[in-house]
Parts: sequence; structure tokens; C-alpha cells
Amino acid sequence: MTRPLIAVPARFSATTSALRYSAEVNARALIEAVWRAGGEPVSIHPSDCADTAVAARLARFDGVLLPGGGDIAPHRYGAADTHDSVYDVDDLQDAFDIAVARRALESGIPLLAICRGLQVVNVALGGSLHQDMGGPDREHRHLLHPVTIRRGTRTARAVGGDKVEASCYHHQRVDRLGNGLTVAATAEDGTVEALELPAAGGWFTAVQWHPEDTAHHDPSQQNLFDALVRNARSC
Repeated sequence: MTRPLIAVPARFSATTSALRYSAEVNARALIEAVWRAGGEPVSIHPSDCADTAVAARLARFDGVLLPGGGDIAPHRYGAADTHDSVYDVDDLQDAFDIAVARRALESGIPLLAICRGLQVVNVALGGSLHQDMGGPDREHRHLLHPVTIRRGTRTARAVGGDKVEASCYHHQRVDRLGNGLTVAATAEDGTVEALELPAAGGWFTAVQWHPEDTAHHDPSQQNLFDALVRNARSC
């Protein structure tokens, strides 16, 4: 059976030892999770192009995965100042990811958004972010913690339950929800851990954690990638 093509916007990397210079990359664990699910992961170049060009590029794919990465420029959600902890901002990356998120949601192509990807979707729909969660004692970096998923949500159906142990790496979180988005999961400290868009024309869920970190041994995390590929195959 032909594997559905899953578009994964690449991330800019300033240094990569094997390639000697700057590169465009995606996390191996992420790519392998899509492959295990039966998808064909395809890294796509973040280009400076109009929304119509982004639509044309995505038209050849069966699904989209928006991965983690650096922070979104605060001006994109209306912030006047930039917190000292904001890092790895890239305007081209922001513009491309936001265009991809909007196009995927408008067209109904199956979309899974992870960590930065969730934040991109929230900003793309007019939401905002807390630029910093309050310092090292409050951020969710190098943290495996319980997440409660609202029953009956697409996220709960995808993972196969209403509780997961989530591997997180982020210092920002959702502030104001984007238009039409609903909260599907939260951490014990109230951090939004998953978002859904009930009005979306296609399958979509966004999680603040990194399911790829533990998907190789935790079926509930691999289930998210399986759901993406399953829906991509049925489109």
C-alpha cells in the first residue's frame, strides 16, 4: 500500500556537524514516528511565498505535521515587548508555519501540531502566548508529567484515553485562545496541553507536549501519529 505523504516544515539549524554548515532539519524521533504509523514523512522548505503558493505546495500532500522549534516573534500576537527568554526567532519560519497552519485548517487536510506547532496554530487564529511561564521553577522543560484530556474530544480518541504521561519541553504557553479553538487537555498547573477546532473541516489536533519523545515505547503517544496517517490515508 502506498504511504500517504505527510508534509513536515523543516526547521532552520545554525550548525550541523555532519553537514558542516547551517541546515534544514527535523527531529529523527518525529520522522520515525510518522514512518511507524505508515506515513511517508517529507520535510518541506520554508519559503518566502504567498498564501496561494503555500496552498499549491500543500495540495500534493495527504497530511501535515507542524513540529516543535524556536519561539514565535512576539509581535505576531500583538506583544509590544520581547521577554529576555525568547529564543531562536526566525521571521521566515514564522511566516511559513503560520501560512501552512491556516491553509491546512481551511482546506481540511489532516493536521497534527506539536509544541511550537500548537502555538503557531493559536497565533494563526488570532490567539496570543505567555512569552515565559515564570522562570526555571515553572517552565515545562525536560519534564515528564501527567496531562488530563477532556473526554469525548478528538485528542482523547486519538490517544485512546483521558490521561497521558507527556514529555514536555517549552517555556511558553497559550494565553488568549485563537478564534474557534477549544481546550482539549490541561496540565496540573493549568497549562493548556491540547487544542482543537470543532469547526475544522478535516481531522486536526494540537498538543503542547512532544509525543515523539516517548512514542517508540508508549502506544498512547504513537497513537497520535497513527491517527494523523490514518486520516491522511482516508482523505
